[in-house]
Amino acid sequence: MLMSQGRPARLMYLANGFRILAQGDHVICAKSGAAVSLEALRYWSVTKQEPYATAEIAARAAVEG
Repeated sequence: MLMSQGRPARLMYLANGFRILAQGDHVICAKSGAAVSLEALRYWSVTKQEPYATAEIAARAAVEG
């Protein structure tokens, strides 16, 4: 994992988790642009295939459609 340090990962977001498609140590929140470590990633949209930094951002994205 040392080679992927500092690089964003590419993920496939599933209902109960995610699959790593390209190694990295973080993803970028689709709404705020904040980096979210894979260890801290808890919120995403399976339909939109995008990650969110916080529950509030995820809820807002769900309401916006």
